[in-house]
Amino acid sequence: MVDQNFRVRPIEEKDISEWFRLRKLLWDESSDDEHKTEMLGIYANKETQLVLVAEISDGKLVGFLEASIRPFVEDCHSDHVGYLEGWFVVPEYRKQGIGRKLVKAAESWARVKGCEEMASDSEIGNNLSLVAHLNLGYEETSRLVHLRKDLV
Repeated sequence: MVDQNFRVRPIEEKDISEWFRLRKLLWDESSDDEHKTEMLGIYANKETQLVLVAEISDGKLVGFLEASIRPFVEDCHSDHVGYLEGWFVVPEYRKQGIGRKLVKAAESWARVKGCEEMASDSEIGNNLSLVAHLNLGYEETSRLVHLRKDLV
């Protein structure tokens, strides 16, 4: 049986290794060094960066969310926008409201920081993410495909 008692809270120093583990599950194409560099930058800029964790009753972290304040976001109307940089819940703990609670806490943080809009993104083809965003009241505003060509 999956523990359904959880709480969402800001990250603490003791959570760094678990945050790293969860980040690697979400962004598995990034190297350990890339994760560590990004994490240091996020942790050092608490005024414009937020990391929340979802903790179950035994102290285990089963989810996290990273948010930021961005000065520009495509399709937004203001120059101070809360942004869901990434959020993840371990598969066996999904569909229990953990992701929703993480996002709602990030939205509250952004409101306190003076944001009137919250934005996010999802890769084309990641239907699970798109549906999760839509279920939380986000609306799709555009799609983008990145292209490249070697010139050598």
